Amino acid sequence: MDFLDHLDTDFRSLRDAVADALDERVPTCPDWTGADLAFHVARVYRHKTETMRRGEFPHPWPPDLGERPLDALDETYAGLLTEFAAHDPGDPCPTWYAPDQSVGFWIRRMAHETVIHRVDAELAAGRAPSPIPAELAEDGIDEVLTRMLACSTTAYPDELADHLARCHGETVRVDVPGTSWLITLGPDVVTVVTGETDTDAVLRAEADPVLRWLWRRAGTEAVELDGDRAVIGTLHRLLGAATE
Repeated sequence: MDFLDHLDTDFRSLRDAVADALDERVPTCPDWTGADLAFHVARVYRHKTETMRRGEFPHPWPPDLGERPLDALDETYAGLLTEFAAHDPGDPCPTWYAPDQSVGFWIRRMAHETVIHRVDAELAAGRAPSPIPAELAEDGIDEVLTRMLACSTTAYPDELADHLARCHGETVRVDVPGTSWLITLGPDVVTVVTGETDTDAVLRAEADPVLRWLWRRAGTEAVELDGDRAVIGTLHRLLGAATE
């Protein structure tokens, strides 16, 4: 999969939508206006650019990006692309995910960061979100479950302790065409593996709505739920905490 192609397509759609919604509230991030969303994405792009450039996370943070959100978005995206072009994906680079300390991690992460915020921008502009390609959505599901959710419970246990304390080994299966993830919600850690087996609850749909549901960008009407709804609710709350 060419993550840079997906990144560029979704950046252009995000930029187009947010330009029509700078003063509008973002329904999926109600504390933000479209301008706030643009500045948030710009800060993320600048942070990754500086991390690659310096070989360490930048400090102090955040930087002053001025008062023009679209200019900040354009300038930081251009800088991000320039820095990606200066490296091979396998070049070393600090990340928050210990098993993958590479520039390629950030290429993938920025593609997913951008597509989710593209959905936010489209909603803020009063548009129906354009479809997320199946290959990107399926990869995004794997990222949010295996890297963000499972990793966070081991890397940042204190931040999720209150949520994990309510878990007692319940299981959820997430199904999209051709792939399934088995999630076990333990009191100390969440584990995620691929495969099919009986579980306490099942969430299924095409990859696009499943990804948006996992990121709290779609409601339960977008997916099919079977089994224990309380377990689904626990998963949703954990995801919210892990992806803040």
